[in-house]
Amino acid sequence: MINLVLFGPPGAGKGTQSERLVAKYELVHLSTGDIFRKNMKNETALGQLAKSYMDKGNLVPDSVTIDMLKSELELYPEAKGFIFDGFPRTSPQAEALDIMLAEKSQGITCMLALEVAEAELEKRLLGRAATSGRADDGDIEIVRNRIAVYNRETAPVAEFYKVQGKFISIEGMGGIDEISNRLYASIDAHL
Repeated sequence: MINLVLFGPPGAGKGTQSERLVAKYELVHLSTGDIFRKNMKNETALGQLAKSYMDKGNLVPDSVTIDMLKSELELYPEAKGFIFDGFPRTSPQAEALDIMLAEKSQGITCMLALEVAEAELEKRLLGRAATSGRADDGDIEIVRNRIAVYNRETAPVAEFYKVQGKFISIEGMGGIDEISNRLYASIDAHL
């Protein structure tokens, strides 16, 4: 079983690369952003709570995120593996993920961290706003706050996987195929 954490700041290309990794390795893509949006669209209690944080560009509390993710994992008992996109975002979430997977006699194969310069992130997010309909991508102050929150609160999670020897830095600049090939080579080296 392959369980990957795809890591990086907003706009790093996690969604694009997740699609390719899912196809190549036959994984189930679990994007916390998609899970949040599904819950918000269906107006679940957890979705409404998550929305109140996301609208301000802040992280959703761990307990809400973990509860949503547990529900999603249970939907795929026959999965060959998972790619976690946007999760974990805090060390307690990383610990909770290890516990959830250990209960299924599984673990994280590796964390792949897409590294992209902040100016490029801003450019990508503002460009994405025009096509995605995501209002939070169109406001430069919210975009900058999301990047700052990532740097302050999420980036330290990499240390959790570095200690376990599962952290892999991936250059996130360049063409989509170039980045995909870097990811494939790193994953294949860890299988």
